[in-house]
Amino acid sequence: MRQPSNPEVPALDGLALLNGLLEHRVRLAICVLLSKHDAMSFTRLRETLGATDGSLGAHLRKLEDSGHLEAERTYLKRRPVTWYRLSADGRLKLKQHLEALTRLINQAG
Repeated sequence: MRQPSNPEVPALDGLALLNGLLEHRVRLAICVLLSKHDAMSFTRLRETLGATDGSLGAHLRKLEDSGHLEAERTYLKRRPVTWYRLSADGRLKLKQHLEALTRLINQAG
C-alpha cells in the first residue's frame, strides 16, 4: 500500500536527473575512465575494469547506441583494435549524472 505524501519530508533533489544508463557501475566506470583519457582500447578497458569480453562488449554497445561513446576501429600490426572515446553528448550526460549524485549525497549528510 502506498503511503500518503508527507509535506514535511523534503524531495530528493537530483533523483529525477540521474541517467538510468549510468546507474550500472561498469557503464559509469567506462564513462569516468574515458572522461580522463582521450581514448582507450577495448583491451585496455577490459584489463582496467576486470570485465569479461562479453560483458564489456554489451556495456560498450549500449553506451555507443545511446550516443555516449564513439568507436573507431583500426588495425595495429594487422590486428583489429577498437578505440572508444566519450562523445560531447556523453561528456555532458556524465557531468549531469555526477552533479545529480552529488546533490543526493549532500542531502544524505
